[in-house]
Amino acid sequence: MAFGQSASARPIEGAVATMGVSDRVTFLRKTYAHLGASLIAFAVITAGIIKLAPETSLKFSSWALGGRLNWLVVMGLFIAVGYLAEHLARSNTSRGVQYAGLAIGVTSWSLLLQPILWVLFLRFGNPEMVRLSGTGMLTGQAASILMQAVVITLAIFIGLTATVFVTKKDFSFMRGALAIGSFAALGVILASMAFGFSLGALFCGAMILLMAGYILFQTSLVMSYFPPSGYVAAALMLFSTVAMLFWYVLQMLMQLNRR
Repeated sequence: MAFGQSASARPIEGAVATMGVSDRVTFLRKTYAHLGASLIAFAVITAGIIKLAPETSLKFSSWALGGRLNWLVVMGLFIAVGYLAEHLARSNTSRGVQYAGLAIGVTSWSLLLQPILWVLFLRFGNPEMVRLSGTGMLTGQAASILMQAVVITLAIFIGLTATVFVTKKDFSFMRGALAIGSFAALGVILASMAFGFSLGALFCGAMILLMAGYILFQTSLVMSYFPPSGYVAAALMLFSTVAMLFWYVLQMLMQLNRR
């Protein structure tokens, strides 16, 4: 589980807050343009994997969810890849290296989402079509739940982002509380893997609140703490939080709609 939260406790030299209004607007425009492109690429890659390689996606998902140890391996690899992506995105070597980090981060989230999507297809879609054709048919309730998750995720992100921009309040003070909440959540997740208990809708709701806090915190970082050349890293940080928010919104909706 990777939460993009690294930042200085005070504005760094050359940070966005110290720039002129024109340069600051340019930085923010680039950051959110890259975020938007990342979200579109995330949707395209995720859907493309299922459409073009359904058997591979289903086999990977079946293996990943086939045992607690398997999922622990998947999460361990995901966290390692996430740190690599963040390191590359923050690199001063070249812009190409930064984009490589962004691409790795987006792709890793697309792969991680495969298992939960197949659970959605099998529980709320058409299991018979999945069995016969190997493809997840987004019909009926499955399509409705997925669309609800997308709308809710975007509404939360846009609403909280607008709150920071309109009020101009600095939410960087939340760093300590978010770090504690993240370690607590990680502990609960590891305990669920070790002892086999279900986390349920209540935990998903708590994680949604935690991600909401990260959106406020990270938006403040983007406005005041990132250097002008760091828009790729800023976009990856925000993307990771939005992707995780979507992950838990989708899981909560699936829990609430269980048959």
